[in-house]
Amino acid sequence: MPQDRFQGHDYFLMDELLTEEHRLVRDSVREWVKRDVSPIIEEYAQKAEFPKQIIKGLAGIGAFGPYIPAEYGGGGMDQISYGLIMQEIERGDSGVRSTASVQSSLVMYPIYSYGSEEQRRKYLPKLATGEMMGCFGLTEPNHGSNPSGMLTTIRDAGDHVVLNGSKMWISNAPFAQIAVVWAKDEEGSIRGLVVERGMEGFSTPETHNKWSLRASATGELVFDNVKVPKSNIFPNVKGLKGPLGCLNSARYGIAWGAIGAAMDCYDTALRYSQERIQFGKPIGAFQLQQKKLAEMITEITKAQLLTWRLGVLKNENRATPAQISMAKRNNVNMAIQIAREARQMLGGMGITGEYPIMRHMMNLESVITYEGTHDIHLLITGMDVTGFNAFN
Repeated sequence: MPQDRFQGHDYFLMDELLTEEHRLVRDSVREWVKRDVSPIIEEYAQKAEFPKQIIKGLAGIGAFGPYIPAEYGGGGMDQISYGLIMQEIERGDSGVRSTASVQSSLVMYPIYSYGSEEQRRKYLPKLATGEMMGCFGLTEPNHGSNPSGMLTTIRDAGDHVVLNGSKMWISNAPFAQIAVVWAKDEEGSIRGLVVERGMEGFSTPETHNKWSLRASATGELVFDNVKVPKSNIFPNVKGLKGPLGCLNSARYGIAWGAIGAAMDCYDTALRYSQERIQFGKPIGAFQLQQKKLAEMITEITKAQLLTWRLGVLKNENRATPAQISMAKRNNVNMAIQIAREARQMLGGMGITGEYPIMRHMMNLESVITYEGTHDIHLLITGMDVTGFNAFN
């Protein structure tokens, strides 16, 4: 069973910017990942299966709804704590972080922010403990970066609506008990609603043959004349701002999470460079290897400062969607470049499951695309700085 030898990396003494609670949260999650995730994750990635036995552990470390108020079962923590939790979980695996991120930002967040009090009481406590798992249905086969073009619809039928359509690339779909789904009503307005497993006409076929996020369960959501009670519709939001608000929270978590993956690749490459002997000395003593490592820790440090400042702004409700987009795009791109450089430093060993780098690299190919592609986030920043909308 592989040993997790990871050591944290804090080149600019970022810990001094964190509270004692922040450090305690981070360190407890880090220990949980070392104990419960790292020893099994390669096996589950190889067999393309999500380790469902860790769900209780994820709930136990507060990974489900950390910023949701305690009265609804959440952790009542701040946004920096949430970010640090995502960082440490993704250090273990992006797929595991996806599971927690979806549960928190794409399921619990909209129920808390847009739902009725009855919906909050019904779903949030069970979601916080992992007794109930959720998924998020926005992306469709023909509408990914352009969610406003969605074809999924709800039709008024008295005390319920009839839901038709499909969603794809949905994390947690194969085993989720509920789905937060976005659909257009008869007036063309986008509405959010909770669809429960067991409703007639609702199915969740699993997506197979993935080369990325292999330890995460991905599937589709198919709705064939599904009758959903009107009490399951979110009363407090209408339009695209509903799902986009969820995505902002998820993207924020990804900006932190990607740092975890980058740190794991850097940590692995640094240790390997100190132990691998070639031409009579450790490869870390050669200039080119030092260049790679120096650039890695520089980019990680920049990303740490970026997300910390973003966390402060988010705690103050001042973080803009464009700022979140910049951080998501920068940090995921940073992580994938570090993964590629680290893989080269390990040579042939870098492609094996004895080291985590190739798994991180493949995972990050999904992370750089989901919750807004690399190019879409570039255009969001471009629009923000120029005032011109390049999407139309």
